[in-house]
This record gives sequence, structure tokens and C-alpha cells, in this order.
Amino acid sequence: MIHAAPSAADDAHPTGAMTRAAPDRRSVLAALLASAALPGTAFAAGADEADPFDPVATAGAALDQLHSITIVHRGETRFARRFAGPPLDRAANVKSVSKSIVALLTGIAVDRGIIPGTEATLGELAPGLVPDAADPRVKDITVADLLTMQAGLEGTSGPNYGPWVQSADWVRFALTRPMVAAPGEAFQYSTGTYHVLGAVLAETGGASLLALARDWLGDPLGITIPAWTRDPQGRYFGGNNMALTPAAMARIGEMVRLNGEVDGSRVVSEEWISRALTPVTRSPFSGDAYGLGWFLRDFGGAAAAYARGFGGQMIYIVPALELTVAVTSDPTRPARTGGHVGDLNRLLEDDIIPALDA
Repeated sequence: MIHAAPSAADDAHPTGAMTRAAPDRRSVLAALLASAALPGTAFAAGADEADPFDPVATAGAALDQLHSITIVHRGETRFARRFAGPPLDRAANVKSVSKSIVALLTGIAVDRGIIPGTEATLGELAPGLVPDAADPRVKDITVADLLTMQAGLEGTSGPNYGPWVQSADWVRFALTRPMVAAPGEAFQYSTGTYHVLGAVLAETGGASLLALARDWLGDPLGITIPAWTRDPQGRYFGGNNMALTPAAMARIGEMVRLNGEVDGSRVVSEEWISRALTPVTRSPFSGDAYGLGWFLRDFGGAAAAYARGFGGQMIYIVPALELTVAVTSDPTRPARTGGHVGDLNRLLEDDIIPALDA
């Protein structure tokens, strides 16, 4: 169940990419698509009937950053199309969608008693990760603080990202940043925070983050999780650069939509999913609420959760509509809420949702 959050202002960042063009471009693109449909879409309509997802195809074709859209409604894949980029059966870099996946792995670790709870601290769980040079408060940062990106440390994203990933020890670099807020006090988007969480999972779980992801998510979901980037100490990147096919992204989203179950088997507890989709803090950039690794907002009047990665890699989950949407985009171009991600949000609300019961 997604718990509704109060409304908030829109993105505070510059718009970056252009928003969707004027509506008259739809008629032109519709004519083009009618004469030469793009490959990769499953159509339910008969030969003489208009497919309800034609507007989705039209709108998607106008977004030059978009690579693919996969729509699962009531457990059935209703639409799967590649517009650009790699084929649908090839894993794509999902960027910071990785954070939402690491959050799910954390929930499984809590379910299994590997981590006693989200109030457990770094000092209790993995004291060897805490550098001597760190602020004394670092040892008291909790799993909940890491999950909600409220560790209080100066972030390692944005202008700090390059120096961080070029450092000799990513965990040490992240944990020796100056404290800019008390732990648990304020949202500070930081990929390093999730990398530390991934390191904690590996320490407490007794295996690499890759092995845990394959064992705890890949196997039960029947999806392939390829190896991805590692830091200089050999730890798998805890907050970025995982690779998944669009179908695998949708499979993860469906499991969350179904409260932690897939094909009748429990993957993560319903209690964890409920907590993960409950607002705890808020992004100062998009204005959207944030739970345990998932952003939260409404689409079409329905409460939704989404995972978001740089460039416009998205997993949207709208439980009330029995809907999961996986999106891949160009991973090299920014996608702000006022730009490409805003276009994707409008595509979901204006085109995908209206097509569901057409």
C-alpha cells in the first residue's frame, strides 16, 4: 500500500531538456506510425481497430531521449517497444534505479534477521567501515538514515561525484565528508550514502552485493542480474550502474506492486513494502516524497511509487491501477523533472493511464 504524501512544489532545478512539444505534432507522428509501425510492440486490437496504446507510441516517438517503454497491466505485458538504444532483450544501465534495488535488498536482510532493524547503526553493524578520521557522529548513522538519504554527511553526487569515484576508497571518502546536518534531519541526495549501505549489506550478509542481489532477487524473480561496477576495494557499486533488461525492471516493479510476492512466492515482506512506500522525507529538487528507497507521488489521482535513474531510467508502480511501467532512456543525458522526466511523467498520466481500459 502506498501512503499518500502532501503536495509540494515542482522541481527546483533548471529545466534542462525541452518539455513535450505542442499537441499538433501528434497528428503528424500518428500518420507516420500508421504507415510504418515501429518494431517491438504487442498489439491487442484487430487489424481494423485502433490500438489503445497508439497515443503512447506517438508520444514516445517524439521524445528523443527515450529508449524503451514496457507496460504491465493486471499482470499482462500490454506494450513493449524500443524507440532507440539497445534491443529490449539486452540489459541497460539503470543508473540510480540501483538505489531502489539496494533498498529492497535491505528489506530482505531485515526480514531474515541479518540486519536487526532499520535503527541499527553503522557502529553496531559494520564498525570496520567507519574511518578513524570520520566525525564521531558517523558511527551513530542508522540504516534508516542511509535508506532515506538523511545521513547528514555532505553528498557525493553532483559536483562531488567525480572526486568521489576517483578516490582510492569510496566508503572512506563518503564517510569522511563533513557533517552538514544531524543524521535523520534532512534529505541530502548522495550516491555515496547508498554505496555505504551496499557495503553494510555485504558485510552483514557475508557475500558480495552481486551475490546477494542474484540470490535474493534474481533467482526468485527469474531475472538475470549481470555483474556491474566495483570500487577500488572490490565492493559492488551500491547506488549506481546496475544493468537490467526492461522486462527485468518491470518484474521488480510488479513484485513491489504485489506487496512483495511473485507467482505466489514471498520475496520481501508486505510490512517492508508498506514501510518503503510510506513518506519519510522529501526531495528538494522534484518536490516528491521519499520513503525507503522509492520516490512517491500521485499520477492521475492515484498514489504511485517510482525508482529513478540518471537520464530517465524509471520504474513506475501504480497499485490502484494494477500498473507497472519500466522506462529506459539515454543514460548520458540529464533528465530533470522539468525536462525529460517531466515528459515521462506526463506520458504516464496523459497517455498510458487513459489507454489502460480503452
